[in-house]
Amino acid sequence: MSATGPGDRGRTRNWLRVSWERSQQANVDPDQPGADYIDPDSLDTVLTRAAAPVLDAMAREIDNEPVSLILTDASGTVLRRRLGDAGLAAALDSVHLAPGFRYAESNVGTNGIGTSLEVGAPLLIRGDEHYNGRLRRFSCAGAPVTHPVTGALLGAVDLTTLAENSNALLLSFAKMVAQRIREQILEEAGELDRALLRDYHLACQHTGRPVIAIGEEVLMINQLTQRVFDSRDQAAIIDHTRDSRGRTEQFTLLADLPSGVTARLSYRPTFVDDRLAGGIVHVREQVDRRRTRPRARVRAPVLRSVAGTSATWTRTVEEMIDACTRNEWLVADGEPGAGRSALVRAVHDHVRNGRILVSVDATASSAQSVLEQVVTAVDEGSDLLLRQIHHLDGEDIDAIGDLLLDVCSNSATDGPWVAITLHASDGPADTHPLLRMFPKTVTVPPLRHHVEDLPELSRFLLDTMEAGRLVLSPAAVNQLARLSWPGNVTHLKSVLEKICRRRRSGTIELEDLPAECRSTTRRRLTKLESLERDAVVEALALHNGDKATAAKALGMSRATIYRKVREYGIEYRARSVRSRGRP
Repeated sequence: MSATGPGDRGRTRNWLRVSWERSQQANVDPDQPGADYIDPDSLDTVLTRAAAPVLDAMAREIDNEPVSLILTDASGTVLRRRLGDAGLAAALDSVHLAPGFRYAESNVGTNGIGTSLEVGAPLLIRGDEHYNGRLRRFSCAGAPVTHPVTGALLGAVDLTTLAENSNALLLSFAKMVAQRIREQILEEAGELDRALLRDYHLACQHTGRPVIAIGEEVLMINQLTQRVFDSRDQAAIIDHTRDSRGRTEQFTLLADLPSGVTARLSYRPTFVDDRLAGGIVHVREQVDRRRTRPRARVRAPVLRSVAGTSATWTRTVEEMIDACTRNEWLVADGEPGAGRSALVRAVHDHVRNGRILVSVDATASSAQSVLEQVVTAVDEGSDLLLRQIHHLDGEDIDAIGDLLLDVCSNSATDGPWVAITLHASDGPADTHPLLRMFPKTVTVPPLRHHVEDLPELSRFLLDTMEAGRLVLSPAAVNQLARLSWPGNVTHLKSVLEKICRRRRSGTIELEDLPAECRSTTRRRLTKLESLERDAVVEALALHNGDKATAAKALGMSRATIYRKVREYGIEYRARSVRSRGRP
């Protein structure tokens, strides 16, 4: 079956013609719907929670009617499907219009779901207006659902029926359902925000301490927080607090602030029934300011193979040096890529210079090889770094524990020093016999908790890559400091390596940063979303920031590219004449 355009049937609606052109450019199969099956990351979202009672009510309205009511996410993936007539199920299943399948325009061509999301407006697609031949037996009306407060696109509502049953009321009904979901989101948000605000006021009144409230769309700090902490400390506290967003359990953490103060942050979640409204963070100075002024601190020694001078990083270095100096066995905890092993090696070189440090990576060798390397190091009396031991199974960890227990019982005070690295959430329990031999745990902070080290750290990494002639501009540094760095220092290194492959010398400007660094969203993107973000950034770079031309090149509407720029937090500055002339 060949695709004949809407213009061939006398229709001149511009959006429909452009949609068909986008479908052709995306190489959509005109004969077979190419809906991919996607396993949604989570079905418990703001959209699904608000839509549930609305869909239940609307499903009763279409009972015994030959129509289906469908809810999708912002990518067009079907989340919910309600049928007025069960006989319609087989027809919809035959074209994969079912939960888990993605009905984006780039997958199946012009359709009520994907095209309404692409255009950003409610649309009725009658039978022969579909790009795909097998979809022409249906008519569908799609209406986007946006967040009533932030304006973010959350998904779409779609009503689908057989083409012969099509009428204009489909679109009116779809728009009404979308509006009711928005109203439900606003009502639920108001209820959750009121609960969070109530707990916030209670905490401010009864504790007399600095307090922060954090919700999905809310961040509040009381005047005492602003009075006690300067702007840099406030920014650091807020950055630590962001990690608590979405957490449903209480927890406490210590944060080293730029001023030298150590703050204790205690988080308690707020619920409305079983819905998380957010949480309240109580802030308390763990160390008295009079004893923690920067001038009164002994400056940590400069280590040769790591970089950083922030209070957070300096405190970590000091704790690890103290443990190594005392020959106190150490657990280096932290997120992957934070620099745990690099810091252990740097501290060892500084404190125990002349002694051999044997590094054993549990992920690079078989379990038997790991055990053999540990035995060899123990026999030779070498210091030992065991990396990523949480990747070993219980029996192998027990065997290593037995080996190290012999070392503990037979060693003098100048015996070998042993350190292990792990990620606490994946590692053995704190009560495990192996960990009981390690009296000290030092948590190496993620990069997002000491971004003030980023300029120095970037310079250090560039020098190790022999890229000494490359310099980061202030704008580029500011942009990098705004990112969340899920891969930490390893992530930063990979970004700088990408830059080095494209530039050998000169100043790294904002437009020289890879696409992933031009998006400031802290939401973890799916692989497809990352590809879409990169495509938008590259198109903007190619067309010097001209959004209209970039949108045309990508085959999307001008409204869509503006929405994508806002949704992904894409930063772009057009190149100057001078920068265009650079080698």
